[in-house]
Amino acid sequence: MSQQQPSRSTLSRFPRPDASMSLLTNVMEHSLDEGYAEAAARRGEAGRSRMPRTLRAKLGLAVGLVLAALVVTVGAAQARISAPSIAKEKQELIERIESGGKEADSLSEDVDKLRSSVEAEQREALEKHGDERGRTAALLAGATPVKGPGLKLVVDDAEDAGSGDGDGPRKSDGFSDTGRIRDRDLQRVVNGLWAAGAEAVSINGQRLTSRSAIRAAGDAILVDNKPLVPPYTLLAVGPGQKFSRTFQDSVDGQYLYILHKDYGAKTSISVQDEVRLPAAPSLILRTAKPVRTGKGSTS
Repeated sequence: MSQQQPSRSTLSRFPRPDASMSLLTNVMEHSLDEGYAEAAARRGEAGRSRMPRTLRAKLGLAVGLVLAALVVTVGAAQARISAPSIAKEKQELIERIESGGKEADSLSEDVDKLRSSVEAEQREALEKHGDERGRTAALLAGATPVKGPGLKLVVDDAEDAGSGDGDGPRKSDGFSDTGRIRDRDLQRVVNGLWAAGAEAVSINGQRLTSRSAIRAAGDAILVDNKPLVPPYTLLAVGPGQKFSRTFQDSVDGQYLYILHKDYGAKTSISVQDEVRLPAAPSLILRTAKPVRTGKGSTS
């Protein structure tokens, strides 16, 4: 027995399940707007190629490509031509700098030799023509090297020394409350050595005189305009154990102890049977003159 097919009138009585989503259904079925569809159809009819179709357009494109290639070629050629010239000029500048540096080093060596020669002749003339007072004056002025018993004092920055700001007792003039050794710290130590009875003092091999200056340039310490590198080794000629006790018991010796205790600065002091200090370089008298005490004699 054949099954009877339902009529369209029967199906139309039941609504479509997606009838409530007609807008979404329309978007899904017609994703491309009619205007866009027509434009796409016209492009398809005209062909996909965008190359010029006329002879004039093709000639214009060819001329443009030739000009672009010519510009690139000329630029590359100029770069290749100028590259050796630039390299040559650079090499000449390097050679001039190296030559100038060598010449400056040579002149500096000549100046050092002449200065040493002048100082040697000055010392020889002083020893030959001067009396005991002249030799004593040269000794006190630091014009001659000395040796004798004394102290070796080494001062260094703390392990975690920094350059940040702080509010401790060392805070002034921009200096921070850290374990970093400052120029004024060395000034106090040197003054303490002189006050304790030092007859000659040097820092890192530089002899100090009455005209020596210890100052700061940024974080660096300069002695007579020469930068020092920590650790700072101070040698002082003085009467041994007594000299050491006098310095350590002084106010400046206690100041050094506080730097070690409160700020972590590394210090060590030892009595030496003999220390050797060099002569101070380039001692020049600009205004001092000898005083005449009698006929044909000076003092």
